[in-house]
Amino acid sequence: MINIKKATIFLLIMCAIGCKQNKEPVLGVTEFQKQMNADFKDATKSPLKEKDRMDFKGLDFFKFDSTYVVTAKFVRTPDEKPFKMKTTTDRLPNYVKYGEVEFQLDGKSHRLNIYQNLDIIKDEGYEDYLFLPFLDGTNGEGSYAGGRYVEARIPEGDSIIIDFNSAYNPYCAYNDKYSCPIVPRENYVDAPVKAGVKAFGKH
Repeated sequence: MINIKKATIFLLIMCAIGCKQNKEPVLGVTEFQKQMNADFKDATKSPLKEKDRMDFKGLDFFKFDSTYVVTAKFVRTPDEKPFKMKTTTDRLPNYVKYGEVEFQLDGKSHRLNIYQNLDIIKDEGYEDYLFLPFLDGTNGEGSYAGGRYVEARIPEGDSIIIDFNSAYNPYCAYNDKYSCPIVPRENYVDAPVKAGVKAFGKH
C-alpha cells in the first residue's frame, strides 16, 4: 500500500513538473514571432541542430516597426521563362519570375523581383504563393549575411502588402544540412531593413 502511495505521489510530482514546462510562455511580441519561436521549439518542425534546440529560448527579432510594412506597386511579368534557382547545395529548384514590386523605403525607391516556386504551387494552399528573397544593409551587421526571405500571396490588383517584419532566415542559417535558395544580387534593398529575424546567435 505504501509503495502505491509513493508511486502515486511520484507521478503527481512528474505531472506537475511536465505541466509547468508545457505552460512556459512562447516568447514574441507579434503572432509571427510567437509562431516562429513555437516552430523552432518543436522537434518535428525546427531546423535547429538538436544541441541548439535543447537550449533554445527564442529567436532574436528587430523591434516591430510599421515603417517596414509597405504597400508596393505590383507589376506582373507574364512572359518570363522558368529557371533553375541556385541554392547552397547542388539542388536546383524550378522558379519563375512572377513580377516586380516597387516601393518606397528610407526615402528611396526600390524595385525587387518576386518569384514563384513551380514545385510548391502544386501543393494545396500554395497555389498563389509568392517568394521574395532580399538582401539589405543589415546583412552581416545584425541580420544573416546571406539575406532573408519574405512570403506573399498573389494580389488581386496592382498593389501588394509586403511586411518586412515577417522576414525570416533561410534554414541553412541554422543548420548546414538544408538546401536554401541563394538571394539574387539584383534583389538588394539599398537601405537597412531593421525588421524581421536577426542573425542566429547575435544579440
